[in-house]
Amino acid sequence: MKQLKHYTIIGILFVLITGVLAHFLYQWSGNNRIVGYFTPINESIWEHMKLLFFPMLLYAVFIILKFRENYPCIATSLYFGIIAGTLLIPVFYYAYTYLLGKDFFVLDIVTFILSILIAFWSSYQLTLHCKLQDYCWLLRILVCVLFLCFIIFTDYPPNLEIFKDPTIVPPLGYNTCSVI
Repeated sequence: MKQLKHYTIIGILFVLITGVLAHFLYQWSGNNRIVGYFTPINESIWEHMKLLFFPMLLYAVFIILKFRENYPCIATSLYFGIIAGTLLIPVFYYAYTYLLGKDFFVLDIVTFILSILIAFWSSYQLTLHCKLQDYCWLLRILVCVLFLCFIIFTDYPPNLEIFKDPTIVPPLGYNTCSVI
């Protein structure tokens, strides 16, 4: 159990550091499309969910291979943590911006950190208690669906608020209302 706790803390730091670096990787790569599938290509909330999803998925592969014999529920627990942490990013963001009326850079960082901590804490607890093992296939499928959505929506984002880049301002006179 001590070793699992140790690797959980390493995972938190790994996702935090790689997530921060991934924020800039697309630009550093000269806007390489392949890099953009795994890192944010703009400032939308959807694209920022990649900052937790892909680093935690990468770390999960490592941890599952290392601990699957000692902790048979670790894969299921990590699948849950990946999904929960990724989805908490827009939940926290939209909750605080609704309450405060605008976004704040510091709260965006807090949102990212808190989502990582909850993702790993829940994974750790569920690994120890094995409460979701019956849902392993479902959680694995959901992670795969989310993975595919990140890839597809990088090139073909739906016209929903979560996919909109807030740094792009429509030209003057542009009607943002749609006719039904």
